[in-house]
Amino acid sequence: MSSSPQGWPAPQQPYPPVPPPPGAPHPSATTNGLAIASLVTGIVCLVPPLGLVLGAVALGQIKRKGQRGKGLAIAGMVLSLISTLLVAAGFATGGFKEFVDGARKVQEDVASTDSAFSLRTGDCFNQPGGTVDQQEVETIKSVDCAKPHDAEVTGAFQLTGSAYPGVPAIEKQAEERCLKISEQYALDSWAVPESAVTFYYHPTEDSWRRVKDRTVTCAFAAEKGKLTGSLRADATTLDAGQVAYLKAMNSLDAVLVAEPEDDPETDLDANVAWAGSLEKALDGSIAQLEGHTFPGASAQPVADVVKELEKARKHWAKAAKASDADTFWTHYEPGYEALPLDLGKEARAALKLSTKAPVEPTS
Repeated sequence: MSSSPQGWPAPQQPYPPVPPPPGAPHPSATTNGLAIASLVTGIVCLVPPLGLVLGAVALGQIKRKGQRGKGLAIAGMVLSLISTLLVAAGFATGGFKEFVDGARKVQEDVASTDSAFSLRTGDCFNQPGGTVDQQEVETIKSVDCAKPHDAEVTGAFQLTGSAYPGVPAIEKQAEERCLKISEQYALDSWAVPESAVTFYYHPTEDSWRRVKDRTVTCAFAAEKGKLTGSLRADATTLDAGQVAYLKAMNSLDAVLVAEPEDDPETDLDANVAWAGSLEKALDGSIAQLEGHTFPGASAQPVADVVKELEKARKHWAKAAKASDADTFWTHYEPGYEALPLDLGKEARAALKLSTKAPVEPTS
């Protein structure tokens, strides 16, 4: 749009319009906009009767102004008439309802199908085929965690480097890091069912190259059957007292499971070193529990746990200084007996945590 200088009136067109001089080219006729709109409306079938109305108005304007687009307007009216009749027939026979229901079902299916690369921490999903064995997947069915499902995402990490590292190298990283990620996701290991195993998705060489996929997605997966309910037990789902207790005891458990396979008669140095690590872990657990104020009914059970941990620490401190296997064994058994399994259950009950201890694996 042009504008005139500020303060001056816009120039007026002479009336009546001055015809072009003889021999000058006549301006070409424009295409009527409503004719185009009628055709588009007839094609997309959004509001079928609207195409009829637009086409009728367009024909009148085309005749009055000498514009182009008569064929477009007529085509739009014809398509709109056909669409109107089809919709009317659909409502009369129930076919339109079936079409809408089908479209809604497709929409729901699409909404609940995620890329295997877009899973987020806390998502529950079903594996294509219903199994969690080794296979390549690109789409995964997300489900409500309250419903039976195959797996639950515990977290993820990014691989580094420009070249594809290869499956063995990726699996080595995934097994180590996914175990730690899952432990942090489910601080209350007692609440994790026996059927849940650590599982992960990793990039294939093709996805690494094609979509720049670098993500390893970690999960708990049902080794058999289904999982029901979320296994998440961290600061997002637990209170401060529950988190403090679990972190203190989990750091101790991490050292206990690292006990040397060889007896002190075979490898005294390894056992003595492990006893020293256990003493330090006990010291840390005691400090963590004493450093938190546990509320109400949980205060006394936790204090009782601390007392037992103090007894155990004294035995493991002596085992860490053992000069022979007999001395080590003298403090090994009472050191284990002092670990507060039963008192730990009382503290867990007071803190409203799981009281079902994991089943020891059989050799």
